[in-house]
Amino acid sequence: MIVHVIVGGGVVSVSVEAEKIQGERIEISLPGTGTKTFLAGVTARDVLTEMIGTLSPEVFAVRINGASGDLSTPLTESATVEPLTFASDDGKEVYRHSSTHIMAQAVKDVFPAANLTIGPAIDDGFYYDFSFERPFTPEDLEKIEARAHEIIRENYPVHRLEMSKADAIKLFQEKGEAFKVEIIQQIEDGAVSLYQQGDFIDLCRGPHVNSTGQVKAFKLLHAAGAYWRGDERNPMLQRIYGTSFPTQRELDAHLHKLEEIKRRDHRKLGKELDLFSIQDETGPGLILWHPKGSLIRLLIENFWRDQHVRHGYDLLYSPHVARLDLWKTSGHVDYYQENMFAPMTVEASEYQLKPMNCPFHLMVYKSHLRSYRELPLRYGELGTVYRYERSGVLHGLMRVRGFTQDDAHIFCRPDQIESEVRSVLDFTMFMLRRFGFTEFDLYLSTRPEQAVGTVEKWDQATQALEAALKGSGFPYTIDPGEGVFYGPKIDLKIRDALGRAWQCSTVQIDFNNPERFGLSYVGDDGAAHQPIMIHRALLGSIERFFGILVEHYAGVFPTWLAPVQAKVLPITDKQADYASHVREQLADVGLRVDLDLRNEKIGFKIREAEKAKIPYMLVVGDRERETQTVSVRKRSGTNVGAMPITGVRDLIRQDVPSDQLTRSSSTNE
Repeated sequence: MIVHVIVGGGVVSVSVEAEKIQGERIEISLPGTGTKTFLAGVTARDVLTEMIGTLSPEVFAVRINGASGDLSTPLTESATVEPLTFASDDGKEVYRHSSTHIMAQAVKDVFPAANLTIGPAIDDGFYYDFSFERPFTPEDLEKIEARAHEIIRENYPVHRLEMSKADAIKLFQEKGEAFKVEIIQQIEDGAVSLYQQGDFIDLCRGPHVNSTGQVKAFKLLHAAGAYWRGDERNPMLQRIYGTSFPTQRELDAHLHKLEEIKRRDHRKLGKELDLFSIQDETGPGLILWHPKGSLIRLLIENFWRDQHVRHGYDLLYSPHVARLDLWKTSGHVDYYQENMFAPMTVEASEYQLKPMNCPFHLMVYKSHLRSYRELPLRYGELGTVYRYERSGVLHGLMRVRGFTQDDAHIFCRPDQIESEVRSVLDFTMFMLRRFGFTEFDLYLSTRPEQAVGTVEKWDQATQALEAALKGSGFPYTIDPGEGVFYGPKIDLKIRDALGRAWQCSTVQIDFNNPERFGLSYVGDDGAAHQPIMIHRALLGSIERFFGILVEHYAGVFPTWLAPVQAKVLPITDKQADYASHVREQLADVGLRVDLDLRNEKIGFKIREAEKAKIPYMLVVGDRERETQTVSVRKRSGTNVGAMPITGVRDLIRQDVPSDQLTRSSSTNE
């Protein structure tokens, strides 16, 4: 390839012409269209135009043998090409990464003293980090966005540039872009690529859209602080988030969704509904559960325990600390130390706060001689673990330093893997559906580059997982190389009311730890055999799952999970005794009922109960006291009307699954 680089006046222009071999022909395949012969060096744009006809404006990049590329990319060997539009994930990434360059150009135009760092595309948008003397204000963002819209209207062509590392370093040194120089110095290749639009140039692998005008609907969202390379020891940068779409309609729909996400934010609702708090005096990432949040958590955990016992699990409890040697045996010290708190010294021995429950379950298995007839053994525990997370990534209940893990480990024979995994998948779906989730995405993750164990064991475990998936009938996607170091896994993501995907459930095969801990069972041949260990979580972290539930329901929990299922609201003090009687009658059958005896107007009491998202409001006045009834109002605003106390009991109980009614009644007694 011949590359001409002309540097002058701080502006770089580059023309790239592929070296062609006289007469050499290549075969280009376009899925759904066929294969055609071209001269080597033809651009991807010319290929698509020739094979499709007029190229749609919606096509702004290309996929070449599975990798994204610019439409101007010359093709020098036979390949499969596909047009890229915003409809694909790869297309969205190209579109939004191009958008982040538009934003960066706008920032440099409005605030020339700002220095560039990095700016990737992310889910539903993009960001760019700048080194600047102060945080960006909302007024700054308005100016930057206005300039970005001008850049889009000016429709600058986007050119790919290639030059040596030395020339690139010199270029960015002259521009005063020290962060770009640092990045280039760490690149191993002798040459780098850059992209230019107008007089703006940035280091980038690409690909990009053809011109800035191809980005249509563009919006900056907010600014935040971020450390260079995510390390708090490095300088603080100013990060600007934005998003872009091909049409204003799509952008408006996304902005509406963002407002709904803000409305449902579990941190906001957690405070409004008095569910939990995180306080500086206690420490970041450590949750204080308030009474109402604790009650919901108790309901979740009670349901979890009841169902695990019904599904053949033995429940365990394990310590919060153990000798450091245990974590050396398990491999956590070697593979996971950066996520562990520093050890503590007790009586000259080092102890470690547990980051996982696994080693304890292994030790329980190891406490007895085991027979093949005992297997599978299923151990379940709601075990609280502690992991060091940097303060910059902590996020409400979603990312914490201490959390309770919905954890279980199954010890089985190799021939039992498939049936056990299939049983776990069915159990997982049952549990998640009870909590109101109906849409799932499943992924089968295979052997990574850094892995322990033989290829034969990996193949055996992977085949068992895939057979279980096929047998269950659930659609799934292969996620190559994303297994954990000790074995392949199945990950399940749930989709909430806003369509967001959340990773909760996982099933992982482990033949490493049984070997490290020397586990065995006596087979039917009388010899010792090594069991297979299956790690599995259905809900994941209880804290995180609770946060997901809050946002999924926008705090409007189903009646069986609501901390207060009904509230009795007397109109005046004269009905206080009867209101207390109503509360007692309903509480006696296991319903969670509060009583509001405040000297406030009934309208105020109703509004307060609605704000607390209580499913049922039971209003009692003189008429209800005389007829021994209550006037029922739902949190939706629907007036059900007057009914006897037994009718109210039956009405509320209809909203509660039968197994929860039994549990509530026995707990109340």
